[in-house]
Amino acid sequence: MKRITLGLVLLHRYPFDENWAVRLKNWFIESIEKNFGEYVELVYASEANTKMGLVIDDDDAEKIVKLFHEKVVDGIVMITLTFGDELAGAYVAERFKGKPIIVFATKEPQVLPGGFRRSDSFCGTLSLASALYRRKIPFLFGGIVFPEDREFIESMEKFLRVVSIVKNFIGAKIGAIGPRPERFETVTYNEAKMAEKYNQRVIHVTLLEIIEEARRLTDDDPEVLNVLNDMAKKADLSELPEHIKKNVLLKLAKLEVMLRRKIKEKGLNALGFRCWTEIQKYYGVSPCFVLGRLTDSGIPSACEVDVYGALTMIMQYAAALGDNPPFFIDWTIRHHEKPNVFLAWHCGNMPPSLCTGGCMLKYHSIMYRDVGEENAYGTSEGRIKPGVVTISRLVEYDGEFKLFITKGRVLEEEAPFRGSWAWVEVDNLDKVYRTLIEEGFVHHASMIHGDHVEALTDAAKLLGIKTVIV
Repeated sequence: MKRITLGLVLLHRYPFDENWAVRLKNWFIESIEKNFGEYVELVYASEANTKMGLVIDDDDAEKIVKLFHEKVVDGIVMITLTFGDELAGAYVAERFKGKPIIVFATKEPQVLPGGFRRSDSFCGTLSLASALYRRKIPFLFGGIVFPEDREFIESMEKFLRVVSIVKNFIGAKIGAIGPRPERFETVTYNEAKMAEKYNQRVIHVTLLEIIEEARRLTDDDPEVLNVLNDMAKKADLSELPEHIKKNVLLKLAKLEVMLRRKIKEKGLNALGFRCWTEIQKYYGVSPCFVLGRLTDSGIPSACEVDVYGALTMIMQYAAALGDNPPFFIDWTIRHHEKPNVFLAWHCGNMPPSLCTGGCMLKYHSIMYRDVGEENAYGTSEGRIKPGVVTISRLVEYDGEFKLFITKGRVLEEEAPFRGSWAWVEVDNLDKVYRTLIEEGFVHHASMIHGDHVEALTDAAKLLGIKTVIV
């Protein structure tokens, strides 16, 4: 995941204590760089740019707007160090409308002898917030904080995840490899609304093109050999019959090489792939293992040309700051004994890094009936590692987008299933299921380790996406 560039707007107003403002300015910069330097490039005014490196008036605001444009900031952090000039803050926000913005108030220092207040940030932040609200500029509020406060650190961490989601969602390019399955109306999508609302594009690539170009690759192609060697390290191949092992792995490696080339050529951020049954019939493998490997490497890849599913995966991966991959799932069955546990499953597309207890490369447990066992190999099968997970799904009806979000826990419980899977416990499965049914959410979702409910909710707020949270 690329580093995030944050613009820091440090607001002050005369005649409040400028020494206090400068001290706070340096303190906030140090805190952000210490706690988030791994992920953040921080952009802020120096004393050479504005008065004391603060934003006090329109002249300072114009200078910092120019600086932020030069550095191409991804999000804006506004802090009222004292009362703060709301018009200077609003001027900056207006020029970056559409970028994530968070506002912080600061705690009051000790009153000076004679009863003089030094800051009044508590009061001034109301003026700033009302100016943004009046201009219909979406923003988040991070609290009343000092730089070392837990509340500030937690709010900043969440905001980083929000910025990451918005940055990766706006302008996303999704590769649609083949048409959606005929009988899966559930994965329809609206390219016009994607373009209108979020500057997104669907890049259509025929499955025939990918297959034929994969066939043309030689067995000793260096890229193919590199992928082949890596595949052998990432999966248990012991159940591949010896007489087809080499052929299956070569086909999978060539398919992955061609997809990676297409991803690079077209600048794709994610894929929706036509994964049955043509590729089994005419190329002789199932692509599931390859899709999981692509997801693991930062290119979320959804089954069955599910474009909105791919967008959901992008949001989750960005919320995790690229530290761990999502898993594209079906809501399949309810546990036979535990009423709040369901099976999160798909045919064999788990990212290898999520596997626990060894993952076998096998033949597709459904498609083999139609295409024959020897043409169906390529699924990565086993259980997903346990832990807290966030499950979400983006849908669109009548041009309006909404996002389902819930939280659960992957159980450490074995079962005899084929495919990639996990038993997942939620607080109230009846409520989750009823919500999915009544709100028009589909049978596909994306699941990622970690609690990212708040980050996804805040990002959706800024993006104008309705959230449905259970």
